[in-house]
Amino acid sequence: MVEIKEIVGIDSGVLTEISGQAPSVANSDGSRTEPASAMSWRQQAARLQKEAHVFYYAFKHPRTPWHARLVAVCTAGYLVSPIQLIPSFIPVIGFLDDFLVLFVGAKLLQKIIPASVLAESRHFAEAAEKRRKEEITSSARTVAALAIATLWLLLAAAASRLIAAYISH
Repeated sequence: MVEIKEIVGIDSGVLTEISGQAPSVANSDGSRTEPASAMSWRQQAARLQKEAHVFYYAFKHPRTPWHARLVAVCTAGYLVSPIQLIPSFIPVIGFLDDFLVLFVGAKLLQKIIPASVLAESRHFAEAAEKRRKEEITSSARTVAALAIATLWLLLAAAASRLIAAYISH
């Protein structure tokens, strides 16, 4: 993030330095992106999800170089692999290596994938997001979700009764 500094005179003899954040930057499609510090967690998560979709479409694009696909596969493979440099069950530093690999992989992909491919991938990701938002959830999906949730709760209650009966004997 670039920091902008201005010298502002408040009184005639006093000069104060005011530090402000960089203004939002325009994307290739004309939309504005706010600096990461100005966004909420939910907005950052949505942005990360959108970038994941962009990289997915870029991975599938026929003009993506093979070495970019290799970087994408290695990055995703490391994140889901049970074998890691620092195990994920260690409270804080266990996830730091995952975030580092994800960050370096994403930055490297942005550098080695051609700009035209990334622009097309962003377009495809935005179109897919619009289709998902426009899709109306049907009543059958709602009923199925409620039936699965009810069944799960009934099975959990039955399992807890069986465990309680086993322990009491």
